Amino acid sequence: MSALTLTHIGGPTTLLEVEGWRILTDPTFDAPGRTYRFGWGTSSRKTTGPAIPAAEIGPVDAVLLTHDQHADNLDVTGRGLLPTVGSVITTVSGATRLGGHARGLQPWDTTLLVAPGRPAITVTATPARHGPAGSRPIVGDVVGFDLAWEGQEHGSLWITGDTVLYDGVRSVTRRLAVGTAVLHLGRVGFPITGPLAYTMGAGDAVELVRLLRPASVVPVHYEGWSHFRQGRDDLVTALGDAPDVAGKVRWATLGEPLGLTV
Repeated sequence: MSALTLTHIGGPTTLLEVEGWRILTDPTFDAPGRTYRFGWGTSSRKTTGPAIPAAEIGPVDAVLLTHDQHADNLDVTGRGLLPTVGSVITTVSGATRLGGHARGLQPWDTTLLVAPGRPAITVTATPARHGPAGSRPIVGDVVGFDLAWEGQEHGSLWITGDTVLYDGVRSVTRRLAVGTAVLHLGRVGFPITGPLAYTMGAGDAVELVRLLRPASVVPVHYEGWSHFRQGRDDLVTALGDAPDVAGKVRWATLGEPLGLTV
């Protein structure tokens, strides 16, 4: 049995502490107030800052970066943090842009995190699509990450990344035994693209959790930016209508460690 401490810092950014490892996802540490352009007429304003400043995070062994091309997943301050960490794991195209010690993975590629005195962690990139069918050439590549190590009781730890629910994400439920799922939600949308969604909403979360059957679910990436169409209140209400799913959800308070058994 392993004990995981997850600290939600804001947006998609979480600090994962397990078995001596300190792993950071999608580092975003800029102050609020700025509007960031995402291309093709889309943009978003950052409305809240990080619960923990970058200077107070402490040493980081690895960054799991689902994608580098959007500032709500990698902002200016987060980008400045990358050279100080042991490893950066991201998309193949992202690793090319970032250079240095970034490792690029295609969906279902794996890599190892190894360090003396700690269990090796197998990191598997999982499929993600950051928008409707056909949007990838415009939106860019995204991956999720599955983390597995010796001693897990309930199954692996999966971070979906920014994705809609589609067959690639559903394939994770068939190929991996996930014990804890960190879901990027919020149902991102933009005025210029009308009703189209670029991340999962509550209904998608219900379907995915029913397929996945994990022991616990932690929602992230639903607050702190103007492009979210479903905030925490919306998600709590919608997930509460599905008791079989709501009973698995663990809501992380920003900046406060959440203990999970994995």
